[in-house]
Amino acid sequence: MAAILLIEDDPLVRRGLQLALGRHGHEVRTADTGEDGLREFRASTPDLVVLDLMLPGIDGLDVCRHIRAAGEVPVIMLTARGDDFDIVGGLAAGADDYVVKPAQPTVLDARIRAVLRRSMGTSEGVRVHRDLQIDTTALTVSSHGKPVPLTPTELRLLLTLSRAPGRVFSRQQLLEEVWEHDYLGDSRLVDNCVQRLRAKIEANPAIPEYVQTVRGFGYRFGPV
Repeated sequence: MAAILLIEDDPLVRRGLQLALGRHGHEVRTADTGEDGLREFRASTPDLVVLDLMLPGIDGLDVCRHIRAAGEVPVIMLTARGDDFDIVGGLAAGADDYVVKPAQPTVLDARIRAVLRRSMGTSEGVRVHRDLQIDTTALTVSSHGKPVPLTPTELRLLLTLSRAPGRVFSRQQLLEEVWEHDYLGDSRLVDNCVQRLRAKIEANPAIPEYVQTVRGFGYRFGPV
């Protein structure tokens, strides 16, 4: 069971998803505005947030940015449309995944469980790459001796790439390994996560030292 915060302004959708996710074993708290959602987030410390993109007052993108600035709680964005603008905007704001409405409860539950599984990470030891240290037991990352806060998905991506420096991973391989083998997603998830990761660990994200692009193929972790 996970403690879920559902921020959704439509009362019918909100109540329906709350009941359905409850039947799947989750404890679900709700909010109907961005302001109330942020207050509930600070008060309840959920395991995961399901966040509607279109909210009165503070919209879903700003709420996601506030949540991401506050810590590493995973966020799944709900969007009423499958438009690229909505999806890319949500991912760029820091969402770990997205579901297009109307959200089927079984699909949303599967996405929740997949994101939470990824947030568990793996345990292998400590990897040191120049000034970057990755502790895969404590699941912490530091650069120049200072901690680097990563979301669970960003950490999982870094763990996957750094386990084999120099190896090129295609976007599809990263989708299968980082976003689960049965994940039905697209390469925008990978590209947006890479951009966010670079912004946190690279001295110059425009000329990445660690997460490097191999044009026409995918990404690799810079050799030691």
